[in-house]
Amino acid sequence: MSKVTTIIDIGSNSMRMVVLQKSSRFAFSLINETKSRVKISEGCYENDGNLQDIPMQRAYESLKSFLNISNALKSRKIICVATSALRDAPNSKVFINRVKNELGLNIKVIDGEKEAYFGGVAASNLLHDDTFVTVDIGGGSTEFSFVRNGKIEKSISLNIGTVRIKELYFNKNNIEGAKNYILDNLKKIFDLDIEIPQKVVGIGGSIRALSKIVMVKNQYPLDILHGFTYDVKNEISLFDRISRAKDNDDLKSFGVKKDRFDTIKEGAFIFKTILDELKIEKVVTSGVGVREGVYLTDLLRNSNHKFPENFNVSVRSLLDRFEIDDKQSAYLGNNAKKIFDVLKPLHNLDEKSRSLLVISSKLHSIGSTLNFYKSNDNAFDFILNGLNYDFLHTSRMVVAYTIKFSKKSLPTKSDISKYEDLLPSLRVMQWMSFMISLNIAVNQDFSRPNVEYSLKDNLLEINLPNKSFLIESNIDKLETPENLEIKIL
Repeated sequence: MSKVTTIIDIGSNSMRMVVLQKSSRFAFSLINETKSRVKISEGCYENDGNLQDIPMQRAYESLKSFLNISNALKSRKIICVATSALRDAPNSKVFINRVKNELGLNIKVIDGEKEAYFGGVAASNLLHDDTFVTVDIGGGSTEFSFVRNGKIEKSISLNIGTVRIKELYFNKNNIEGAKNYILDNLKKIFDLDIEIPQKVVGIGGSIRALSKIVMVKNQYPLDILHGFTYDVKNEISLFDRISRAKDNDDLKSFGVKKDRFDTIKEGAFIFKTILDELKIEKVVTSGVGVREGVYLTDLLRNSNHKFPENFNVSVRSLLDRFEIDDKQSAYLGNNAKKIFDVLKPLHNLDEKSRSLLVISSKLHSIGSTLNFYKSNDNAFDFILNGLNYDFLHTSRMVVAYTIKFSKKSLPTKSDISKYEDLLPSLRVMQWMSFMISLNIAVNQDFSRPNVEYSLKDNLLEINLPNKSFLIESNIDKLETPENLEIKIL
C-alpha cells in the first residue's frame, strides 16, 4: 500500500490541504486538494493582533472537515503548519490548544523564514528553473526565497499581506500610506546584500489569480497554471488597474472571480509594488508552495531537500501508476537515444530534444491503461495533465505531441496549429514523430531487440536481429521526413 500523507497549511486568509500519495521512493501524486477561505485573521489587525472568535470557529470547523477527508483517504501522516496569523496573534494558543484537545491535531506554528524556505524548496524541486526569487503573498505576510543555481541562498518574511494592508490602509483609503509601508519593508531585502534575480516565481492565491487573468486576456492556449510565464512589462499596467478598481463590477470586468473580490486589489497592489521595486522582468507562476515544501523537506530529509540529479518526479509518478511493463519502457528509452544519435547529422536537433524523445518513448504506452484503442489520444491528455512538475509548458507540449503522432503518418501544420505558439517548428515535430514511431516499430513484438543503426547519406540502415514480417511491414509503412530512406539488413 502506498503511503499517503496530508499537509495542512493554516494561512491568514485561506486554509489549504493537500493529500499526496507515494508511488515509489521519491515519486508521488496529488490525490486531493481542498481549500477553505476561513479568513482566520479577519479583524485581528484592528484588535492588537488577537484572533477573533467567529474566524477561529470557521477555522475549527474547516479543520474537522479536512480531517474527515484525510481519514477517508487513509492518510498515514498528517502535518499541520500555521503561518503569519497564528505566529503574530497573542491569543493563538487558545485556538491551538482547542484543536489539539478536541481534534487530536498538533499545529506547528512556523516562523516567517521557515515559511519562505518551504516555498523555495517547493519551487526549486518542482519548477524548471534554477535562478529566481519566490514571492509568496499571503494574508498577513509575504515571503521571499532567493534561489541561485538550484540552491536556496536566503529566505526572508516581511509583514506585508493582503488582509493586513486591507485593514490598516485600503479600508481607510490610505493608498499612499500602504505604498510607503510596503517600500519601507522592502528595504530589508536590499539590506541582505545579495544579487536579486530578474525572475520571480509567484506563489499564493493572489498571484495565481492574477496569472489566470493574464492567461485569459492573452488567450493562452494551455489551461495549466503551474509553469505559466509572462513578461512583467506586458502586464504591470493591468495589475495597476486592478488595484485601483472602484467596485466589484470593475473587478469583474478585468476577469476577477467572485471569491477573490475581497483581497485581489490589495494583492495586485502589493505584487506590482514588489515587481517595480525589485526591477523584475519575468514572472513564473507556481502551483506549489508551502504545503509541497513541507512535504518535500520530509520526503527528502536525507538528501538536502533536493531530488537526485536527473530525477523527474512527474515522469516517475506516471510510470509508477500507468506503465504496462517497466522493462519495455526502459528499453524504448535506451533505443530512443540510439535512433536520435545516429540521425543527428540529418535532423540536427539539440540535446533537449533528445531528452524529450527519451521521455516520450518511455511514456508512450501509458494511455493504454485507459483504452488501448485510443492509447495515443489518452496519453496526450495524460501528458498535458500529468507532467505537473519540473516541465516547461513548451516541453510538456513536445512530449504530448510526439506521443500523439507515434504512428505511421507525420504531423501536418494543421495538426499542431492549436498549440503552435508552444511548439517548435513543424520540421522538428516531424522528426520527433518519426523517431518515436521507428522506435516502437522495431520493438513491435516486444522482444527488445539489440538493433544496430548506421547512416549513409540519406539512407538509414537497420540491422534487425529479430526479423519478422510484422516488424518489417510496420517499418515499411512509416512516413519518413526529408527524403530519408530506410533499408532493413
